Amino acid sequence: QVQLVESGGGLVQAGGSLRLSCAASGNIFRINDMGWYRQAPGKQRELVATITSDGSTNYADSVKGRFTISRDNAKNTVYLQMNSLSPEDTAVYYCNADIRRFGMTIYNYWGQGTQVTVSS
Repeated sequence: QVQLVESGGGLVQAGGSLRLSCAASGNIFRINDMGWYRQAPGKQRELVATITSDGSTNYADSVKGRFTISRDNAKNTVYLQMNSLSPEDTAVYYCNADIRRFGMTIYNYWGQGTQVTVSS
């Protein structure tokens, strides 16, 4: 079994910052790409940022310059530092990862989501 567990969400005022964490646990051989997605009420889930195993990153245009994705491969953990938050960033944030378990092929996993609410 593999689990992705997010933490760090909460309520923050506009202009503030939050740091999300997502730890992968279980029978893990290797983690490839990791990323963060978000879903606001009434909207589709959208990409926020991704990071490869060697640290290459990709960001949605809406968060470039404000959000930073990073990872600690030794801890099987991905982070999302969010600065200059605005009410438009309010959403449930989901962690995502491509994980190879021992003796198995690669599967895509999702976390349970963490709520981020930005007040104006």
